Parts: sequence; structure tokens; C-alpha cells
Amino acid sequence: MNDWWTAQEAGLVGGIGGSVIGVVFGAIGGGIGGPLAAKGLAKPFVLGIFMLGIALGVACLGLGVAAVTLGQPYHVWYAPLLGGLLLCGIMGPLLFVVRARYREHDQRRLAAEELRRG
Repeated sequence: MNDWWTAQEAGLVGGIGGSVIGVVFGAIGGGIGGPLAAKGLAKPFVLGIFMLGIALGVACLGLGVAAVTLGQPYHVWYAPLLGGLLLCGIMGPLLFVVRARYREHDQRRLAAEELRRG
């Protein structure tokens, strides 16, 4: 069986993939999502970023497991497995945290409305 990609291509896949994971899911998901969730803003966008990250992580894990199962060399399965583990391991638990922040904001909003009504 031929390798799916060369070691040099694996470096590009890992470098570009790691950059995308860091910028899109780390900076946008965490850096922007946290403050927006605390204010109750952009809920579909923020939760969508987190769910997209988890879905991409599961797909990367599947690709990595398939590569290991099919006997591909280290440079083929390492980047997908690492990216999948990072995405699932970080975005998965943080999804629960972000959902809790949105719930807290909703509870504060409802309590404020109750106080206004008297």
C-alpha cells in the first residue's frame, strides 16, 4: 500500500491544520466566544463554532484511526490524530462551559425583568 502523503506533505498538513485550528477555533471560539457568551450575544454563531470544531475533531480522529488501521506510517496518522484529539479534547468540554455562560446570562436577564415588573 502506498503512503497517503509524504513526510514533507505531512508537515504542511500539520502546520496549516494546526494554524487553522489555533486561529479559527482557539482565537474565534475562545477569544471571542467567551466574552460574547457572557453578554448573551451571537449564540448560534458561537455554539456553531464549537460544534464545528468537535465535528472536525471527530473527522480527524476517524481519519487518523483509519490510517493506523490500514498500516500507514507515522507521518500520515500523527497530524490527524493530534488535531482530532486537540479539537475534541478542548472544544468538547468548553462547549459545556459556553452553554452554561449563556444559561447564566438568560437567568440574569429573567431576574432583571422580574425586578422591573415589581
